[in-house]
This record gives sequence, structure tokens and C-alpha cells, in this order.
Amino acid sequence: MSRFLSRSFVMPAMAVAAVLAVPGEAHHSTAMFNWGTEVKMANATVERWDWTNPHTFLYVTIPAKNGATERWAFEGMSPNHLGRTGWSKRTLKRGDKIALTYYSLKDGRKGGFNVSITLPNGRTLRQLNSPTETPKAS
Repeated sequence: MSRFLSRSFVMPAMAVAAVLAVPGEAHHSTAMFNWGTEVKMANATVERWDWTNPHTFLYVTIPAKNGATERWAFEGMSPNHLGRTGWSKRTLKRGDKIALTYYSLKDGRKGGFNVSITLPNGRTLRQLNSPTETPKAS
């Protein structure tokens, strides 16, 4: 009889566990950025535009005060998200002169989260709909 009781308990318990094991929504942390505080950068030259999952990356150079060049890196939303808001893998090309806004890295490194870009023709593209929106997994 104990074998019957254990089966009658185990089978329903496994069924409940299977039903509850639905995929959850993942969330990538934005804790490394000064989220919500946009910093402007002018005179940036696109070095590389990586249209990759799970996040895009933008690498630019800017003139430094001492006449040298500084290299900066910016994380962005996924290609899936950006494609729905007007971006494409051809939006930026090496050598493009752009202005951009970003949320800086809290540790002071040269980079952050790319918020928007302004192309030479004046067209501006944003990564998020509002400054308070945080990224969702794509």
C-alpha cells in the first residue's frame, strides 16, 4: 500500500512542478550605468558598429584634449529591439561622424549605454522610448 501512496503523491507533484516550470522573463542589469542621466558627446567618429545578440555595441573615437584620440565603447539594445525602432545593421558605418548621448559607466571607464545618436544629416535615433525606460530582455 505504501508503494501506491507514494505513486499517488509523486505523480501529481510532478505534474504541478511541470506546470509551474514556465519560462520567466530574464532581465539584464543596468546597475553598472548612471541610468537616467544623459551625457552628450559630439564629434565622435564611428570605429565599429556590432549588430550582435544579445546587445549591440558601438565603438567610437573622439579627439582628446592633448591632441590624441580616445576610444569609447557603448552597449545598446538588441538588434531585434532596435530593428523595430528604425535602426539597422547599416545605420552606422566606419568613419561616420556622429553626436550621441549615453548613460556613463559608474566606474569611470570610457563607455556606457548608448541612448541616442544623431547622424550628419540631423536624423536622431533613440534606443529607448523614454529616459526612464529600462531595457527588457529581447
